[in-house]
Amino acid sequence: MKRQLITKKRLAMFLALMMAVLASLTGCGDNGAGGEADDLPTIGIVSISDHTSLTMIREAIEAQLAADGYVDGETVHIDYQSAQGQPSNLKTICQKFTSKNYDLIIAIATPSAQVALGETTEIPIVFSAVTDPVSAELVDSMEQPGGNVTGTSDAVSAAQIMDLALQLTPDIKTVGAVYSTSEVNSLSVVNDLKQYAASHGLTVVEAPITTGSELQSAASSLVGKVDAVFSPIDNEVANSMPAITQVLDEAQIPFYVSADSMVMDGGFATYGINYVSLGTETALMAKELLEGADPATMPVRTIEDVQIYINTDVASRIGVEIPQEILDQATVFTDSNAGNN
Repeated sequence: MKRQLITKKRLAMFLALMMAVLASLTGCGDNGAGGEADDLPTIGIVSISDHTSLTMIREAIEAQLAADGYVDGETVHIDYQSAQGQPSNLKTICQKFTSKNYDLIIAIATPSAQVALGETTEIPIVFSAVTDPVSAELVDSMEQPGGNVTGTSDAVSAAQIMDLALQLTPDIKTVGAVYSTSEVNSLSVVNDLKQYAASHGLTVVEAPITTGSELQSAASSLVGKVDAVFSPIDNEVANSMPAITQVLDEAQIPFYVSADSMVMDGGFATYGINYVSLGTETALMAKELLEGADPATMPVRTIEDVQIYINTDVASRIGVEIPQEILDQATVFTDSNAGNN
Protein backbone atom coordinates (compact mmCIF):
# COMPACT_ATOMS: atom_id res chain seq x y z
CA MET A 1 0.00 0.00 0.00
CA LYS A 2 2.84 2.34 0.88
CA ARG A 3 4.64 1.47 -2.39
CA GLN A 4 1.43 2.19 -4.36
CA LEU A 5 1.01 5.57 -2.58
CA ILE A 6 4.57 6.57 -3.41
CA THR A 7 4.01 5.64 -7.06
CA LYS A 8 0.85 7.73 -7.20
CA LYS A 9 2.68 10.68 -5.67
CA ARG A 10 5.49 10.37 -8.21
CA LEU A 11 2.94 10.19 -11.03
CA ALA A 12 1.18 13.30 -9.76
CA MET A 13 4.49 15.13 -9.52
CA PHE A 14 5.41 14.04 -13.05
CA LEU A 15 2.06 15.21 -14.44
CA ALA A 16 2.36 18.55 -12.66
CA LEU A 17 5.85 19.01 -14.06
CA MET A 18 4.68 18.23 -17.61
CA MET A 19 1.79 20.69 -17.29
CA ALA A 20 4.19 23.40 -16.15
CA VAL A 21 6.49 22.72 -19.09
CA LEU A 22 3.58 22.84 -21.54
CA ALA A 23 2.31 26.09 -20.01
CA SER A 24 5.78 27.57 -20.30
CA LEU A 25 6.05 26.60 -23.96
CA THR A 26 2.62 28.05 -24.69
CA GLY A 27 3.51 31.31 -22.98
CA CYS A 28 6.73 31.61 -24.97
CA GLY A 29 5.12 30.85 -28.31
CA ASP A 30 4.25 33.86 -30.43
CA ASN A 31 3.49 34.94 -33.97
CA GLY A 32 6.39 37.38 -34.06
CA ALA A 33 4.31 40.47 -33.44
CA GLY A 34 2.16 40.50 -30.36
CA GLY A 35 4.13 38.10 -28.20
CA GLU A 36 1.05 35.92 -27.59
CA ALA A 37 -0.16 32.81 -29.35
CA ASP A 38 -3.66 33.60 -30.56
CA ASP A 39 -5.85 33.66 -33.63
CA LEU A 40 -5.44 37.34 -34.45
CA PRO A 41 -4.22 38.12 -37.97
CA THR A 42 -0.68 39.43 -38.26
CA ILE A 43 0.47 42.20 -40.58
CA GLY A 44 4.12 42.79 -41.32
CA ILE A 45 5.00 46.34 -42.38
CA VAL A 46 8.41 46.82 -43.95
CA SER A 47 9.97 50.12 -45.00
CA ILE A 48 13.33 50.82 -46.60
CA SER A 49 13.86 53.70 -44.16
CA ASP A 50 12.19 56.20 -41.84
CA HIS A 51 12.54 59.46 -43.76
CA THR A 52 9.64 61.91 -43.62
CA SER A 53 7.75 60.65 -46.69
CA LEU A 54 7.74 57.02 -45.60
CA THR A 55 6.99 57.81 -41.97
CA MET A 56 3.95 59.84 -43.04
CA ILE A 57 2.74 56.88 -45.09
CA ARG A 58 3.24 54.34 -42.28
CA GLU A 59 1.50 56.49 -39.68
CA ALA A 60 -1.45 57.05 -42.04
CA ILE A 61 -1.66 53.31 -42.71
CA GLU A 62 -1.75 52.47 -39.03
CA ALA A 63 -4.29 55.20 -38.29
CA GLN A 64 -6.66 54.06 -41.04
CA LEU A 65 -6.33 50.39 -40.07
CA ALA A 66 -7.24 51.32 -36.49
CA ALA A 67 -10.19 53.36 -37.73
CA ASP A 68 -11.37 50.28 -39.62
CA GLY A 69 -11.15 48.14 -36.49
CA TYR A 70 -7.68 46.66 -36.98
CA VAL A 71 -6.14 47.85 -33.72
CA ASP A 72 -2.64 46.61 -32.94
CA GLY A 73 -2.62 44.26 -29.97
CA GLU A 74 -6.41 44.07 -29.80
CA THR A 75 -7.81 42.83 -33.10
CA VAL A 76 -4.58 42.41 -35.09
CA HIS A 77 -0.84 42.17 -34.57
CA ILE A 78 1.25 44.71 -36.49
CA ASP A 79 4.97 44.08 -36.78
CA TYR A 80 6.73 47.17 -38.17
CA GLN A 81 10.33 46.81 -39.31
CA SER A 82 12.58 49.42 -40.92
CA ALA A 83 15.67 48.57 -42.95
CA GLN A 84 17.20 51.85 -41.70
CA GLY A 85 18.19 52.78 -45.22
CA GLN A 86 20.17 49.56 -45.70
CA PRO A 87 18.81 47.44 -48.59
CA SER A 88 20.63 44.39 -47.20
CA ASN A 89 18.34 44.45 -44.15
CA LEU A 90 15.21 44.07 -46.27
CA LYS A 91 15.80 40.41 -47.04
CA THR A 92 16.20 39.51 -43.36
CA ILE A 93 13.01 41.37 -42.47
CA CYS A 94 10.95 39.81 -45.25
CA GLN A 95 12.28 36.34 -44.51
CA LYS A 96 11.06 36.76 -40.93
CA PHE A 97 7.60 37.74 -42.17
CA THR A 98 7.36 34.79 -44.54
CA SER A 99 8.86 32.20 -42.19
CA LYS A 100 6.23 33.11 -39.60
CA ASN A 101 3.55 33.00 -42.30
CA TYR A 102 2.11 36.44 -41.65
CA ASP A 103 -1.34 37.09 -43.06
CA LEU A 104 -0.37 40.22 -45.00
CA ILE A 105 2.74 42.20 -45.85
CA ILE A 106 2.63 45.96 -46.39
CA ALA A 107 5.74 47.09 -48.24
CA ILE A 108 6.54 50.81 -48.24
CA ALA A 109 8.63 51.98 -51.22
CA THR A 110 9.80 50.05 -54.25
CA PRO A 111 12.87 48.30 -52.78
CA SER A 112 10.76 46.91 -49.93
CA ALA A 113 8.10 45.58 -52.32
CA GLN A 114 10.64 43.99 -54.64
CA VAL A 115 12.36 42.12 -51.81
CA ALA A 116 9.03 41.04 -50.27
CA LEU A 117 7.90 39.58 -53.60
CA GLY A 118 11.23 37.79 -53.90
CA GLU A 119 10.49 36.00 -50.63
CA THR A 120 6.88 34.95 -51.21
CA THR A 121 4.37 34.46 -53.97
CA GLU A 122 1.75 33.19 -51.53
CA ILE A 123 1.29 35.83 -48.82
CA PRO A 124 -0.67 38.86 -50.10
CA ILE A 125 1.49 41.98 -50.43
CA VAL A 126 0.18 45.53 -50.68
CA PHE A 127 2.76 48.13 -51.57
CA SER A 128 2.76 51.88 -51.04
CA ALA A 129 4.75 54.64 -52.74
CA VAL A 130 5.80 52.66 -55.80
CA THR A 131 5.97 55.10 -58.68
CA ASP A 132 6.10 52.58 -61.55
CA PRO A 133 5.09 49.10 -60.36
CA VAL A 134 5.12 47.67 -63.89
CA SER A 135 8.73 48.73 -64.59
CA ALA A 136 9.63 47.51 -61.10
CA GLU A 137 8.26 44.09 -62.17
CA LEU A 138 5.85 43.93 -59.26
CA VAL A 139 2.67 43.62 -61.33
CA ASP A 140 1.72 42.56 -64.84
CA SER A 141 -0.34 45.68 -65.35
CA MET A 142 -1.92 48.46 -63.32
CA GLU A 143 -5.41 47.08 -64.02
CA GLN A 144 -4.66 43.37 -63.53
CA PRO A 145 -1.68 42.86 -61.23
CA GLY A 146 -1.81 39.11 -61.85
CA GLY A 147 -0.06 37.78 -58.74
CA ASN A 148 0.02 38.20 -54.98
CA VAL A 149 0.94 41.89 -55.14
CA THR A 150 -1.02 45.12 -55.57
CA GLY A 151 -0.96 48.53 -53.95
CA THR A 152 -0.78 52.28 -54.38
CA SER A 153 1.39 54.31 -56.74
CA ASP A 154 2.87 57.71 -55.95
CA ALA A 155 3.42 58.48 -59.62
CA VAL A 156 4.04 62.15 -60.27
CA SER A 157 4.25 64.12 -63.47
CA ALA A 158 7.66 65.63 -64.21
CA ALA A 159 5.87 67.78 -66.80
CA GLN A 160 3.47 69.26 -64.23
CA ILE A 161 6.31 69.98 -61.82
CA MET A 162 8.36 71.65 -64.53
CA ASP A 163 5.35 73.66 -65.68
CA LEU A 164 5.16 74.98 -62.11
CA ALA A 165 8.91 75.60 -62.11
CA LEU A 166 8.67 77.74 -65.23
CA GLN A 167 5.86 79.74 -63.64
CA LEU A 168 7.83 80.35 -60.45
CA THR A 169 11.27 80.77 -62.03
CA PRO A 170 10.68 81.52 -65.73
CA ASP A 171 14.34 82.14 -66.57
CA ILE A 172 15.28 78.45 -66.23
CA LYS A 173 17.34 77.17 -69.16
CA THR A 174 19.33 74.36 -67.56
CA VAL A 175 18.01 71.84 -65.01
CA GLY A 176 20.10 69.58 -62.82
CA ALA A 177 18.72 66.10 -62.11
CA VAL A 178 19.77 64.47 -58.85
CA TYR A 179 18.68 60.85 -58.41
CA SER A 180 19.79 57.40 -57.32
CA THR A 181 20.80 55.02 -60.09
CA SER A 182 19.57 52.04 -58.05
CA GLU A 183 15.91 53.12 -58.01
CA VAL A 184 13.92 52.18 -61.10
CA ASN A 185 11.26 54.74 -60.20
CA SER A 186 13.81 57.54 -60.29
CA LEU A 187 15.12 56.50 -63.69
CA SER A 188 11.57 56.50 -65.07
CA VAL A 189 10.79 60.02 -63.83
CA VAL A 190 14.15 61.42 -64.98
CA ASN A 191 13.43 60.03 -68.45
CA ASP A 192 10.14 61.94 -68.37
CA LEU A 193 12.07 65.05 -67.35
CA LYS A 194 14.38 64.65 -70.35
CA GLN A 195 11.42 64.36 -72.72
CA TYR A 196 9.88 67.50 -71.25
CA ALA A 197 13.18 69.36 -71.53
CA ALA A 198 13.65 68.36 -75.16
CA SER A 199 10.24 69.74 -76.08
CA HIS A 200 10.70 72.99 -74.12
CA GLY A 201 14.22 73.95 -75.12
CA LEU A 202 15.75 73.07 -71.76
CA THR A 203 19.03 71.29 -71.03
CA VAL A 204 19.27 68.56 -68.38
CA VAL A 205 22.52 68.05 -66.49
CA GLU A 206 22.47 64.74 -64.61
CA ALA A 207 24.09 64.22 -61.21
CA PRO A 208 23.38 60.56 -60.38
CA ILE A 209 24.31 59.07 -57.01
CA THR A 210 24.63 55.55 -55.66
CA THR A 211 24.43 56.38 -51.95
CA GLY A 212 23.19 59.29 -49.88
CA SER A 213 26.75 60.12 -48.85
CA GLU A 214 27.36 61.33 -52.43
CA LEU A 215 24.48 63.78 -52.38
CA GLN A 216 26.30 66.87 -51.13
CA SER A 217 29.07 66.51 -53.71
CA ALA A 218 26.49 65.85 -56.44
CA ALA A 219 24.68 69.07 -55.51
CA SER A 220 27.94 71.00 -55.39
CA SER A 221 28.87 69.74 -58.86
CA LEU A 222 25.75 71.45 -60.25
CA VAL A 223 26.45 74.88 -58.77
CA GLY A 224 27.32 77.31 -61.52
CA LYS A 225 26.03 74.93 -64.19
CA VAL A 226 22.26 74.94 -63.69
CA ASP A 227 19.41 77.35 -63.05
CA ALA A 228 17.33 74.85 -61.05
CA VAL A 229 17.59 71.32 -59.69
CA PHE A 230 14.97 68.56 -59.92
CA SER A 231 14.66 65.30 -58.00
CA PRO A 232 12.12 62.52 -58.41
CA ILE A 233 10.67 60.69 -55.40
CA ASP A 234 13.97 59.08 -54.48
CA ASN A 235 14.67 57.43 -51.13
CA GLU A 236 18.39 58.25 -51.12
CA VAL A 237 17.62 61.93 -51.76
CA ALA A 238 14.73 62.01 -49.29
CA ASN A 239 16.95 60.45 -46.61
CA SER A 240 19.55 63.20 -46.96
CA MET A 241 17.60 66.35 -47.74
CA PRO A 242 19.66 68.66 -45.47
CA ALA A 243 22.82 67.77 -47.38
CA ILE A 244 21.44 68.98 -50.70
CA THR A 245 19.26 71.86 -49.51
CA GLN A 246 22.15 73.54 -47.69
CA VAL A 247 24.22 73.61 -50.89
CA LEU A 248 21.39 74.77 -53.14
CA ASP A 249 20.05 77.40 -50.73
CA GLU A 250 23.49 78.96 -50.38
CA ALA A 251 23.82 79.05 -54.17
CA GLN A 252 20.24 80.40 -54.45
CA ILE A 253 19.23 77.57 -56.78
CA PRO A 254 15.56 76.48 -56.59
CA PHE A 255 15.17 72.80 -55.77
CA TYR A 256 12.04 71.28 -57.33
CA VAL A 257 11.09 67.98 -55.72
CA SER A 258 8.36 65.39 -56.19
CA ALA A 259 6.71 64.95 -52.79
CA ASP A 260 5.01 67.17 -50.25
CA SER A 261 7.24 65.75 -47.52
CA MET A 262 10.36 66.77 -49.47
CA VAL A 263 9.04 70.34 -49.51
CA MET A 264 8.58 70.06 -45.73
CA ASP A 265 12.22 69.00 -45.49
CA GLY A 266 13.60 71.98 -47.41
CA GLY A 267 12.75 71.50 -51.07
CA PHE A 268 11.38 74.62 -52.74
CA ALA A 269 8.21 73.44 -54.48
CA THR A 270 6.35 70.60 -56.14
CA TYR A 271 3.10 69.67 -57.79
CA GLY A 272 2.33 66.35 -56.22
CA ILE A 273 0.30 64.07 -54.04
CA ASN A 274 -0.41 64.08 -50.33
CA TYR A 275 1.41 61.21 -48.64
CA VAL A 276 -1.15 60.93 -45.86
CA SER A 277 -3.77 60.29 -48.53
CA LEU A 278 -1.49 57.69 -50.08
CA GLY A 279 -1.07 55.86 -46.78
CA THR A 280 -4.81 55.99 -46.10
CA GLU A 281 -5.57 54.46 -49.50
CA THR A 282 -2.98 51.76 -48.89
CA ALA A 283 -4.66 50.84 -45.61
CA LEU A 284 -8.05 50.60 -47.31
CA MET A 285 -6.58 48.11 -49.77
CA ALA A 286 -4.96 46.19 -46.91
CA LYS A 287 -8.35 45.88 -45.23
CA GLU A 288 -9.86 44.43 -48.39
CA LEU A 289 -7.06 41.88 -48.68
CA LEU A 290 -7.40 40.86 -45.03
CA GLU A 291 -11.07 40.28 -45.69
CA GLY A 292 -10.43 37.98 -48.64
CA ALA A 293 -9.95 40.13 -51.74
CA ASP A 294 -7.65 38.76 -54.44
CA PRO A 295 -4.57 40.94 -55.13
CA ALA A 296 -4.29 39.46 -58.62
CA THR A 297 -7.48 41.22 -59.71
CA MET A 298 -7.28 44.33 -57.50
CA PRO A 299 -6.09 47.25 -59.66
CA VAL A 300 -3.18 49.37 -58.50
CA ARG A 301 -4.53 52.69 -57.23
CA THR A 302 -3.11 56.13 -57.91
CA ILE A 303 -3.91 59.32 -56.02
CA GLU A 304 -5.77 61.81 -58.15
CA ASP A 305 -5.69 64.61 -55.58
CA VAL A 306 -2.56 66.57 -56.59
CA GLN A 307 -1.70 69.99 -55.23
CA ILE A 308 0.94 72.70 -55.31
CA TYR A 309 3.27 72.65 -52.30
CA ILE A 310 5.67 75.55 -51.62
CA ASN A 311 8.17 76.23 -48.85
CA THR A 312 8.04 79.99 -48.34
CA ASP A 313 11.11 80.08 -46.10
CA VAL A 314 13.14 78.52 -48.90
CA ALA A 315 11.64 81.06 -51.33
CA SER A 316 12.96 83.88 -49.10
CA ARG A 317 16.42 82.34 -48.87
CA ILE A 318 16.83 81.87 -52.62
CA GLY A 319 15.23 85.21 -53.52
CA VAL A 320 12.15 83.99 -55.39
CA GLU A 321 8.95 85.99 -55.19
CA ILE A 322 5.92 83.74 -55.50
CA PRO A 323 3.05 85.11 -57.60
CA GLN A 324 -0.05 85.60 -55.47
CA GLU A 325 -2.26 83.59 -57.81
CA ILE A 326 0.00 80.54 -57.29
CA LEU A 327 0.30 81.14 -53.56
CA ASP A 328 -3.49 81.20 -53.31
CA GLN A 329 -3.65 77.68 -54.76
CA ALA A 330 -0.76 76.26 -52.77
CA THR A 331 -0.31 74.39 -49.53
CA VAL A 332 2.39 76.41 -47.80
CA PHE A 333 5.14 74.95 -45.67
CA THR A 334 7.86 76.67 -43.65
CA ASP A 335 10.95 75.37 -41.90
CA SER A 336 8.83 74.65 -38.83
CA ASN A 337 7.10 71.86 -40.81
CA ALA A 338 10.38 70.03 -41.38
CA GLY A 339 10.67 66.39 -40.39
CA ASN A 340 13.33 64.90 -38.17
CA ASN A 341 15.89 64.31 -40.87
